[in-house]
Amino acid sequence: MKPKVYITRKLPEQIVNDLRQKLDISMWEDEAIPVPREVLEKEIEEVDGLFCMLTEQIDESLIEKATNLKIIANMAVGYNNIDLQSATDKGIMVTNTPGVLTETTADLTFGLLLATARRLIEATDYLKNGQWKSWSPMQLTGQDVHDATLGIIGLGRIGKALAKRAKGFDMNLLYYNRSRKYDEEKELGIEFVSLEELLKKSDFVCVMVPLTSQTSYMIGAEQLALMKETSVLINTARGDIVDEHALYQALVNHEIWAAGLDVFEDEPVPLDHPLLTLPNVVTLPHIGSASIATRMKMASLAADNLLAGLTGDTPGNLVNPEILTMLKGNG
Repeated sequence: MKPKVYITRKLPEQIVNDLRQKLDISMWEDEAIPVPREVLEKEIEEVDGLFCMLTEQIDESLIEKATNLKIIANMAVGYNNIDLQSATDKGIMVTNTPGVLTETTADLTFGLLLATARRLIEATDYLKNGQWKSWSPMQLTGQDVHDATLGIIGLGRIGKALAKRAKGFDMNLLYYNRSRKYDEEKELGIEFVSLEELLKKSDFVCVMVPLTSQTSYMIGAEQLALMKETSVLINTARGDIVDEHALYQALVNHEIWAAGLDVFEDEPVPLDHPLLTLPNVVTLPHIGSASIATRMKMASLAADNLLAGLTGDTPGNLVNPEILTMLKGNG
């Protein structure tokens, strides 16, 4: 009998057909709307594997309903949507999809930086709304990116890829990380500084850390107050890392110049959110990895992880590797 699997969002047929050869697949047949919680609670009761998105909260109460679950394959790099401890305690493998989205997300991050600095969305609306009457010396002037100082908070894969792009613009590079990365410092010519120094010196601050209990609200009123009045904050990591209320206040009080956001505390972001009312905030609907090729790679990697975990192999992207010892002991 094939292992039973539930997929929480409609995937391309190419991915699903490959899985169907070895697995008994059920899938939520909607690409745009997340699976309702009550449906997920019912489906998880009997399945051996779960293929989920970052939109699903795989919390302790949901995990407790799973009687046969062996693996949760998350189609994302981050896995803050999963109660990792509960899954580990119950002997469930958890995997993610690192690596394949690094370059694409770095592209988007630098694109968001450019769009925010040079007011591209604001300028497009200005033209389309018929406000462009003539060229004028200071019309829609923005901030220079070339030769500016970029501060990267979190020098992981994506942070490093972002630094490589910034070098093409002759930017001065600073980074803050929980541990120094000496090889990257030599390779990229990037300087390790404290978070406080990074915020004070940077013209652009890019948030690239994963969301953890340590990084939640890492950027609040105190940190924003350290930034230059001409500086720009970019967040393509997770919304909960930045205190959105504090960010709004910093922007309306001209403590910082602008912000570019691909992520929010609540997603989808409510249309009445105060940050959406500000002309100096560029907002995107969490599209950091949204190229066709990359999303297909993410789905394929998650599928490979899932299949490996259900056919006796060790998945290549375990985020709770300590579980292997537990499983061997049980075996």
